[in-house]
Amino acid sequence: MKYRSIGTTPETRRDVSVLALGAMLFGSFTDEQTSFAILDRYVEAGGTFIDTSDNYAFWHDGGQGGQSEELLGRWRRSRGIGDEVVIATKLGARPLAPGTSYTDNAEGLSAAMIRESAERSRERLGVERIDLLYAHIEDRAVDLEETVAGFGALVEEGTVGLLGVSNHAIWRVERARALAKAAGVAGYEVLQYQHSLLRPRFDVPETIFEDGSLGHAGAELLSYLRAEPELTLVAYSPLLGGVYAREDKALPYDYEHPGTAARLAVLREVAKETGATPGQVVLAWQIGGPFPIIPLAGASSVAQLEENLAAVDLELTADQRARLDAAR
Repeated sequence: MKYRSIGTTPETRRDVSVLALGAMLFGSFTDEQTSFAILDRYVEAGGTFIDTSDNYAFWHDGGQGGQSEELLGRWRRSRGIGDEVVIATKLGARPLAPGTSYTDNAEGLSAAMIRESAERSRERLGVERIDLLYAHIEDRAVDLEETVAGFGALVEEGTVGLLGVSNHAIWRVERARALAKAAGVAGYEVLQYQHSLLRPRFDVPETIFEDGSLGHAGAELLSYLRAEPELTLVAYSPLLGGVYAREDKALPYDYEHPGTAARLAVLREVAKETGATPGQVVLAWQIGGPFPIIPLAGASSVAQLEENLAAVDLELTADQRARLDAAR
């Protein structure tokens, strides 16, 4: 396994594995025995960075979520897992009531809700301090100053380590970080967005986010990372739900454009040259790139996890990386 640091403050900075494990479906779609086996193998291989959210997976049973955090709590206790494994979770997108969704009935990011949600997550995970806590989605009904103060208070009290943000417009990320700096409180240091080798269209809004494709890591976010090298991008859905593994699987609609075929063709060429799978090439491309990117990949079996783990040691040549980057 390889590792990189996240965070800039000595008291909260953590070294984590360059491949993060997504636990979104653990305890719901993925049963406990399989989930435990995947988690055990990940840690055995040196993995130290696990990601979840307080609303995973509310859509499984029409509830409010929490199954993933609860399973991770049981796993931690049964295995004696301590601070050596960094567990990140998110808040703000948990439905307020069963049978509803975060798209129209999310808990949001008021200071009171941030505190309440973080406390529930700490209890489910069985931890005294949440290693990394994200603002999951935007809440424009709450003043940004209140949200920033709410997160900053938890860090100051010691119940949260690092702060992160996901699926926000970049201008709001920068504004929140500026407000935090001016107030002398902790700000966002980790950004979580969807990012992969294939590029989506940005002229078609995502169905999940009403303001457009805020979940994708586009040119603006990558430019922001160039300007703020202390930030880390955690890239969710790097394998696009299995698109790279199965040529017969339909692409998400916003990836259906002429550039996709060209990039897939180069990807398959590089995979053939390296003897790796296309998915492994994508993960290696992210891990070894010029930006501090940590791919966040889920797995529903130990076999899937093993394939992902093998990507950590895959070294792409400068020529292969240039061809992947240049494909249009």
